Amino acid sequence: QVQLVESGGGLVQPGGSLRLSCEASGAIVSINDMNWYRQGPETKRELVASINREDGTNYLDSVEGRFTISRDKAKHTVYLQMDSLKPEDTAVYLCNMAVVIETPDAYYERHYWGQGTQVTVSS
Repeated sequence: QVQLVESGGGLVQPGGSLRLSCEASGAIVSINDMNWYRQGPETKRELVASINREDGTNYLDSVEGRFTISRDKAKHTVYLQMDSLKPEDTAVYLCNMAVVIETPDAYYERHYWGQGTQVTVSS
């Protein structure tokens, strides 16, 4: 079994910064894509940032230039550095990983989710 544990959320003033972390543990062979999603109180879940095995990244237009996604392959961890935060960034942030696991028959890629961490941007 694989578990994802997130940390780093909290309350911050507009213009401030937060750094989210998400660590995977369990029977992991390797990890392909690592992603951060968010879901606001009145919005659909949206993909904020993603990073692949070659460290290629993609960002939601509204966070481009303010957020930075990175990964530590040895620690099975993904980070999201969030700068110049705005009230509209307020949401529950969830990490998602495409994890390769081994079964007696073959290797499989499965997606796992963290429990979510609340980020609130308010003065």
